[in-house]
Amino acid sequence: MNQQTAHEPSAPETVTPKKQGIIDCDVHVSPQHPEQIRRHIAPGWQDRFAMSGRDLYGHPTYVNRTDANPPSGLPVGSDPDFLRKQLVDEYGMDHLILIQRPFTNPQPNPEFATALAAAWNGWIAETWLDAYNHDHVFKGSICVSTQDPAGAAREIERWAGHPHFVQVVTDSASAAAYGQRQFDPIYEACQRLGLPFAMHAGADGTGITSIPSSGYPTHYIEWSTLHVLSYQTHLVSMLVEGVFERFPELKVVLVEGGVSWLPALLWRLDTQYGRFKKELPWLSRKPSEYIRDHVRFTSQPIERPEQDRHLLKMLELMDAEHILMFSSDYPHWDFDSPRLAFPKLPEPLRSRIYYENARELYRL
Repeated sequence: MNQQTAHEPSAPETVTPKKQGIIDCDVHVSPQHPEQIRRHIAPGWQDRFAMSGRDLYGHPTYVNRTDANPPSGLPVGSDPDFLRKQLVDEYGMDHLILIQRPFTNPQPNPEFATALAAAWNGWIAETWLDAYNHDHVFKGSICVSTQDPAGAAREIERWAGHPHFVQVVTDSASAAAYGQRQFDPIYEACQRLGLPFAMHAGADGTGITSIPSSGYPTHYIEWSTLHVLSYQTHLVSMLVEGVFERFPELKVVLVEGGVSWLPALLWRLDTQYGRFKKELPWLSRKPSEYIRDHVRFTSQPIERPEQDRHLLKMLELMDAEHILMFSSDYPHWDFDSPRLAFPKLPEPLRSRIYYENARELYRL
């Protein structure tokens, strides 16, 4: 395949699509060529760089939407004009929260992991948040590696003043649960600089990271279904270890890990807290009472029961009006169209999920 040249954004169109009050909180973008990343890697690390993804569980059919290949011939998720056509023009989206996936947490060398995250941040800032962003529709995520908390904090400080970075993101894959104190430098930087801390599923059990299930699943379907175990582990850890007491302004976003499990988990955790709260003297309230103030969830993949009334009840039980944000997971195969992701929602529930919760969190 011939090397692609950098994409030159087209001039702003004279007719602006009518906005529909939608913020998509999980859109994946890619470089047009590996050299776009390599040029941002610090000297001394460039010879280690190779474009790679997770190499444990490959998707058994296809990863991306069958219509996501740009006519330009550029890789999926790398052509800003085509991405605008499929999301902004098609659905009238106001903003897209971009999440790059360099899979840095599995790296055994923490310094290289931070250098790799820094390179991806430099790339997305130069391209999607600058050269491609004439209409300011694209908002970015500062990638960090949690096995290097001090380096992660420096990377947050490096980009926090950028007008289009709106959150910090890392893999849910980790060698330890995120409530433990070794991660506090990351949370301190996020709180001090006013940026939510987001985690994205999809690398658990790779490299040096732990897998939350009992051993390694045999099939992709098992592994992907059990992403919820990773999120439950991190969330319970953060709640009971007092992260939100130590950092009372911190916001946390759980991306692409499902949502239907939340009510039952919190019921169980609150029951256990009632029995064992002497073990947690630093908590000032029940674990579930921290959620509305501190935690947000993205909707994709929304678990759809056969009857819509059951989904609506689940949304009520999880307090979706205050903590759920719409996401499509573009350009992946299980993309959730904003027209089809939910049954008809009453107001203000619809506007809260599709727009207001994200607008408030990201200060858009």
